[in-house]
Amino acid sequence: MPHLFEINDITVIVCGLFGGAAPAAKVLGTGDLAPDFELRDQHGEFRRLADSRGYWTVLYFYPRDDTPGCTKEACGFRDGIETLRGMEVELFGISTDSVESHAAFARKYELPFTLLSDPDGATARAYGVYRNLGILRFARRQTFVVDPTGRIARIYRRVDAQRHGTQVIADLDALRET
Repeated sequence: MPHLFEINDITVIVCGLFGGAAPAAKVLGTGDLAPDFELRDQHGEFRRLADSRGYWTVLYFYPRDDTPGCTKEACGFRDGIETLRGMEVELFGISTDSVESHAAFARKYELPFTLLSDPDGATARAYGVYRNLGILRFARRQTFVVDPTGRIARIYRRVDAQRHGTQVIADLDALRET
């Protein structure tokens, strides 16, 4: 029996139904300068990546506050925060959720690190992780490790939310020695 649609046809139809995708941003790679941003944290204060120059910085993008995978990932970073602080690493969780949502999420799970609100997805777009499915708009779960000079040293495109914090700490330990 002949197929009525090929896979690419189905992709076009689905994207059309859900608002399509935004134009693709340049795919960032290791060695690229990390795009700067100015976003509000869970306390309403503005934070900029440029203020972290001189320190290793972890930017972990995630889809939504208080969802199962995002909670596992955040709690993994929470559980490793003393090690990260001992390494003098800045940690930022970034999603398209509101400042208020971040504040509630941080309180509920006692998250002792900065959560940044990217409500229009501009920062997620700059990092190539923004997803627009029409009524659903969010950042994909990806992480960028930025070195003290502001260059991307490591990218995690596929993340195991349960083990990610431990993996990032181990990789940072090796990166810092090179």
